[in-house]
Amino acid sequence: MTGTPAPGPELIGRAASPGLAAGPVVVVDVLAGDVAASGDAHAEAANLTRALETASAQIAGLMETVEPEAAEMLEFQLAMLEDEELTAPVRAAIADGSSAAAAFAEGLDAVIADYRASQDEYFRARTADLADIRERVLRALSGKASEAPVAGAVLVGKDLTPTRFLETDWSAGGGIALADGSPSSHVAMLARARGVPMVTGLGAFDTSDLKEALVDGDSGRVRFNPDEAARRQHAERAQALAREAEAAKTYLGRPAATACGVPISVMINVAAPEEVDALDPAHCDGIGLMRTEFLFHGAGGLPDEDSQYQAYRKVLEWAGGRSVTIRTLDAGGDKPVPGLTVEESNPFLGCRGIRLSLRRPEVFRVQLRALARAGCRGNLQVMLPMVSMPEEIEAAARLLDTCVAELHAEGHEAVRPPLGIMVEVPAVAVTPERFAAAAFFSIGSNDLTQYVLAAGRNSPDVAELGRADDPAVLALVASTLRGGAAAGLPVSLCGDAGSDLAVLPKLLACGLRRVSVAPAALARVKAALAGMRLGDDG
Repeated sequence: MTGTPAPGPELIGRAASPGLAAGPVVVVDVLAGDVAASGDAHAEAANLTRALETASAQIAGLMETVEPEAAEMLEFQLAMLEDEELTAPVRAAIADGSSAAAAFAEGLDAVIADYRASQDEYFRARTADLADIRERVLRALSGKASEAPVAGAVLVGKDLTPTRFLETDWSAGGGIALADGSPSSHVAMLARARGVPMVTGLGAFDTSDLKEALVDGDSGRVRFNPDEAARRQHAERAQALAREAEAAKTYLGRPAATACGVPISVMINVAAPEEVDALDPAHCDGIGLMRTEFLFHGAGGLPDEDSQYQAYRKVLEWAGGRSVTIRTLDAGGDKPVPGLTVEESNPFLGCRGIRLSLRRPEVFRVQLRALARAGCRGNLQVMLPMVSMPEEIEAAARLLDTCVAELHAEGHEAVRPPLGIMVEVPAVAVTPERFAAAAFFSIGSNDLTQYVLAAGRNSPDVAELGRADDPAVLALVASTLRGGAAAGLPVSLCGDAGSDLAVLPKLLACGLRRVSVAPAALARVKAALAGMRLGDDG
């Protein structure tokens, strides 16, 4: 059927990544077609083995081309493909006469159903990864390559898998519109980092006759098969936003301040040293969060002291004396590390962050030694994640002091950097005075929000509940700020809330004066601050 399709509906979902996109629709829910069975169990078993190897090689190759935070997401898929517990039922079905494709599809469907029905948010959040594995292996069995969408396409479907996002070339634009999904999902975080407009939670809709889409990642609106008037309006708004973005760049070289002249410290979050190569340190007040998980996902296993030292040193020297806050390993939860983390029934409430580091002091000591050595190269602060008890600060401080003394005894240059904490567990925000032994507080808005509201950050079913501007979350932010002020400790905020322009005025109203945001959001946040007045809490 040819011709212009009838104008489609305008759907309203949840804004997941800001910006506007317009382009042809590519539906991403189409699965690989059926594969004819050979009738030979041995041949089918061999086909499965080859398909698993192909899928693993594809994911391993993809991991080498993406940013460290995205590589962490792919670790789970690689581990699952190598898990014999996953493939054992599939091989049993093949031995009973099933084709490799039918057995794998049925086996993965059962696992996906179990994960989706789990009471554990960690497992529910992994259903997209399992669906990704299912499709990749079925494509390998069929011999069909994954179809690359046309440049500038809008990917449309129920949900989007991480590897499908990572394999898409976004340089020509494009966007994402999903029936399900969550603004706090892995794909949404990737979309925000790369500036890809994205809307989730549109609800079920018919994709059979969709040819074109307009995506508004600011308002959460998606228009399908738009008429000429809608296209024109969208284009005019896109041009206006482009002008605003260009104007915002003029704020990069200026100190950040509100419209009433109150200075605001605006720092950046980085996930790997390479991220700073294209950035001007003069555009920010330092690094409010450097993640270190990227070091623990290399092919060689856990990193040694020197490789960590070199990574930390590079960022400290780039900063040129500006403050750099490096977070110790935040493994566990949705960030497993092979050879270090353990499988748990509820990893978000299990042995993660500082809990894991203290349980594995032989690994923690290597990181602390590297940090103490790197501290000689700049203005370093060290931050402990997932602190929930004052004793954890004391234990980490003792270990750090021991490491510094050892380094001095060995003839190495080393300093004892200030030791602060992430405020992401409600217990800390409720009673901050108990944690005054810390050198500073940094509010982790993503985890704090999910723990306060009992709403998993990767779950589309409760995505509407996970709002950083919920009064309960804001009350704990204010409590942390009061506690920090009483103890004379600086308080900052890292996480998505700091660059959410609807939430930022409310954080300022609580008393926040230090934020750390993704580098891509730096100009936009500094420009928005210049137009805000204290008391404008939205």
